[in-house]
This record gives sequence, C-alpha cells and structure tokens, in this order.
Amino acid sequence: MDEVKQIVTDIKNGHLKPIYFLMGEEPYYIDRISEFIEDHVLAEEERGFNQMVLYGRDVTVEDIISNAKRYPMMADHQVIIVKEAQDLARSIEKLADYAKQPQPTTVLVMNYKYKTIDKRKALYKTLQKNGVVYESKKLYENQVADWIRRVLSTKNYTIVPKAAQMLVEFLGTDLSKISNELDKLQIILPKGTQISPEHIEENIGISKDFNNFELRQAIGEKNAFKAFRIVNYFAENPKDNPMVVTVTLLFNFFSQLLQFHGLTDKSPRNVASALKVNPYFVNEYVLAAKNYPMKKVSEVISVLREFDVKSKGVGSNAVPQGDLLKELLVKIVS
Repeated sequence: MDEVKQIVTDIKNGHLKPIYFLMGEEPYYIDRISEFIEDHVLAEEERGFNQMVLYGRDVTVEDIISNAKRYPMMADHQVIIVKEAQDLARSIEKLADYAKQPQPTTVLVMNYKYKTIDKRKALYKTLQKNGVVYESKKLYENQVADWIRRVLSTKNYTIVPKAAQMLVEFLGTDLSKISNELDKLQIILPKGTQISPEHIEENIGISKDFNNFELRQAIGEKNAFKAFRIVNYFAENPKDNPMVVTVTLLFNFFSQLLQFHGLTDKSPRNVASALKVNPYFVNEYVLAAKNYPMKKVSEVISVLREFDVKSKGVGSNAVPQGDLLKELLVKIVS
C-alpha cells in the first residue's frame, strides 16, 4: 500500500516515468494505479488525440511499441494503457528493446494481471532501470481485515473487528469486491461512523448471527446449541453458505489451535503474532484450547479433511450438504 501511495504521489508531483509495468496476483492495485494515470496525467482536452487504450488479446508487442514511439499532439505527453497485457506473455520479452530507450514523451502502462514476468530476464532488469515495476501481491486472509481497517481510516471511518471479519469470511480475499462493499457503506453512513456488525447485516446482507465467524466462535466455546442453530440456518440457505467454505474456515481455525497448543509463550501479543490474528480474537483461542486438548484438535483436523472431500461430492453424492454439516458438527463437539 505504501508503494502504491508513492507511485501516485510521484505522478501527482509530475515525476512521470515512461513505462509503468503493473503485474501480480492481486488486480485491485493494478487497476487503481492504471485508473489514476488514465484520469490525471493528461488534461481532459488532451486525451482525444493523446490517450489510447489497447487490449493484449487484440495487439502484438510490436503494435504497442509502434504506438509508443509516436509523438504527442499539442501536449507534453501521450498515454498508452495496455489492459490484459498478460495475454502477451509469450512475447512480452520483446518489449525489452523499447524499454532500453523508451520514448520520453510517452507514458506506457502495462496491466499484466495474475502473472509476473521472469525477474532474471532482460525485460525486468531494464524496466527497473528506466521505468516503474510494481508487483501486486495477493493478501493472505489474515491480512485482509487489517487492510479493510486501513482503507477505511483514510476515509475517516473505523470498523469493529468482528464486522471486518464478517466481510472477509463472506467475500474472501478479493479486494475489488470488498472495496465495492465498503464504497456502498460510505455512501450510506456519515463520515466518522464506526462500522458495526449491524451495519454489515443491514446494508450488505451478511447475517451478524448466522455466519461462519459465529459458528467458529460457538464451536470454540463448545456451545452446541448455538452451533446447531447456525448449522440449521446454513442447511436452509446452502447457496449463501456453501459447505466447502465452512469446512475450509474450520480447518484453518483448528490448524491455528494446534499451533497455539505448541506455543511456549502464550502471552496475547505472542499468540496474535504467531497465529497472525487480530489481538481482539486471542481470547477465542485461549478458550478453545481449554475445550479442545491437543489430541482432540488432531482428531478434529482429520475429521475436517474427511468432510472436505465429502463436501466436494466424493463418496457422498446423495447426502445433502446440510446433513453432512450436521454430522460434522456432532463429530467435532462430541
């Protein structure tokens, strides 16, 4: 995020590079940087003759170079944005010769999503010397809640940890989807609001009481009544609560619990660091560890592996997923 801010700041201050090569598994920041260049480098009246959007599936590297070598018309720069540049993966190294001596009046933006170029080859080394190479890495699930908090803080909002976790568990690690939902909340809620689970439920449609976060907490507490209520809700709404997601989240939880048992230093700070969780949730692991000794945790992990296969239809085609989930819950809490 700091690297993105620096790129944007440099552009705002007029420190332009002739090539921006934006690559990596997470498309969110690639899109944000590209959109910022598209909207801010040229004045609106300059864009008609000097701004061009190309698509990797429709052009060759030679086409891109040919356009990049043109001079701007009645402007200091021309901007060429190549979207879906990863479609040129087989021939992308041909860009290296142009990158050695790029046209100084051209700003060439390559959106190379879901992939990276070989850092050992000439193109990468030349781009580093004469342009900007930005690699957008996928966030791990345990990093997304903190990302949500930081994004909202820049807009003068805060969020309750449980509400952030609800978004992560419902939307996964897709930053674009999460950003869209955060934009909706910012339209509805005034600045300075602390976003709560109730706000998430009312405006996004994620139940604050019947979700994987609450199920994990109920199982950790060995609150069988609450856990079965949630599972029954999941059984009645299978499309919104796919079993494969629930099993994956529970597997991650019990894997962390196994790691917790192995820690010699169980101070809140160390637990949060070792398990890569928000300190707000450390007490959940402390309580769950009392309810599930290490031997039981190992058994639960084995059961979850078994039901992960079943949830994908192997050996249980005729069994409704709601019934499988109930059976799984019995094995965990018994």
